[in-house]
Amino acid sequence: MMRMEPVELDGRTALAIEVKLPKTNLLVVTTDKGYIMCGALDVGLLNERLRERGIIAARATGVRTIEELLEAPLESVTYGAESLGVVPGMKGRDAVARMF
Repeated sequence: MMRMEPVELDGRTALAIEVKLPKTNLLVVTTDKGYIMCGALDVGLLNERLRERGIIAARATGVRTIEELLEAPLESVTYGAESLGVVPGMKGRDAVARMF
């Protein structure tokens, strides 16, 4: 099953996507510029093999819901996200706010 819903942050709207998979959930909150995601995101791949794309993304681990993703401290971020001031340890909610 897949669920999408708007998420209001600082007067702007991001899109939350939850995909229920066997034994796990895939969680994403995205804007037109970038996204945060659950532990399934491979930040190393984005930073190394896809570096030229300048992908703006960050990962939080151990989350099971969209709300947990927004409240969790980020475990890792891409170089593109760093350029916007997104850093590990920052709450997902604060990172998304920088991605508008």
